[in-house]
Amino acid sequence: MPYLELKNVSFAYPNGYTAVEDVSMAFDEGESVAIIGQNGAGKTTLIKILTGQLKPTGGSATVLGRDSCGLGAAEHGKMGVMMDCFGLYERLSAYDNLAFYADIYGVPRGRIADILKRIGLYEARKTAVAKLSKGMKNRLSLARALLNQARLLFLDEPTSGLDPLTAKEIHRLLKEEQKRGTTIFLTTHNMFEAQSLCAHVALLSEGRILERGKPADICRKYNHLNQLTVTLQDGRRLLLENGGASGALLKEWLEKGLLASIHSTEPTLEGVFIELTGKGLYGI
Repeated sequence: MPYLELKNVSFAYPNGYTAVEDVSMAFDEGESVAIIGQNGAGKTTLIKILTGQLKPTGGSATVLGRDSCGLGAAEHGKMGVMMDCFGLYERLSAYDNLAFYADIYGVPRGRIADILKRIGLYEARKTAVAKLSKGMKNRLSLARALLNQARLLFLDEPTSGLDPLTAKEIHRLLKEEQKRGTTIFLTTHNMFEAQSLCAHVALLSEGRILERGKPADICRKYNHLNQLTVTLQDGRRLLLENGGASGALLKEWLEKGLLASIHSTEPTLEGVFIELTGKGLYGI
């Protein structure tokens, strides 16, 4: 049985707006998947369905073997959710926020100091959340999601609006979790983040999955040109067919030390997204 599964899931709001339409996917424990799409594509709605906050209006969603709308304490105890300031109380200190959830999860309060040190917030443990920067709030949200040593993490754009150094630190923490065998369901519009953290990605637009698979496989699938871009030491850039006919020429340039770089013309994930939707991840 898949660790997480969506079968023809749709969700329409009472006003008739369809946020998610006929989404199907499944993955096993220890796997990680990134849902890539623009703001408003339906990414957050999918997380809310999988965590039981919304009931799909069509299809079914199962998490840890149970219907997502019927998850009990045992299932929630294995899950961690990180959304924009989700579950943070502005008037409480960083420590007291985590203490509140530690008591709910039955986690010893002694773990709080360790996790605050791990995410670099120990010195700010007595500071009210309202006085923390956005980056610090994001790290505290991640700490809350990791507090119960979650085996399944739902992360909704975890580094949105953060500076590169803070984003890099969050990526480091998530990679540590992956080494522990934690399963990650990530939504993002950051291609680098998706490829860095997840072996599988799905491109989502207007509530529908347009393409999914391993990033490298998707890029090769849409490599319509199938050419090589060659840069020589004198600065010239040439396009060659990616085949045996170019082998002799490349061999000659290599032997003579004339070759500076060589790249395939396969598109990036963002290039594939633009081809499929006619617009970029920021709606441009």
